[in-house]
Amino acid sequence: MNHAPVSLTRQAISATLHCLTGCAIGEVLGMVIGTALGWSDLATIALAVALAFVFGYALTIRPVLKSGLAFRAAVGVALAADTVSIAVMEVVDNAVMLLVPGAMDAGLANWVFWAALAFALAVAFVVTVPVNRWMIARGKGHAVVHQHHHH
Repeated sequence: MNHAPVSLTRQAISATLHCLTGCAIGEVLGMVIGTALGWSDLATIALAVALAFVFGYALTIRPVLKSGLAFRAAVGVALAADTVSIAVMEVVDNAVMLLVPGAMDAGLANWVFWAALAFALAVAFVVTVPVNRWMIARGKGHAVVHQHHHH
């Protein structure tokens, strides 16, 4: 029996959940700030995407720094590990938010906004898992991070 595909899928799910955490923090903060300030959809999404990258990278840099890697090197690992994953997640997530009727205009007090955001992040997760699996199988993406977790 070959257990490699299962562990590869498990690694991809783990990497995607990790990415989702950073993306969700940045996405929610960006959407909340942009919506609260009455910004346009484009400005709100730009802020949400920027913050998703910041938090996504930060969550990867922290444990890599703990492994003893220098900050510059840790940033390089985070960029290599997370850029594609965060980019895919953000494109899907924001496309869904724009496609759900009224989601961007619902306002923070409206359940439609939060339901759409949760749905958008769920769809983004499902789309991003196979992307991360493909990258890890080729020694890219979060495979780069795992080299630093066990040193």
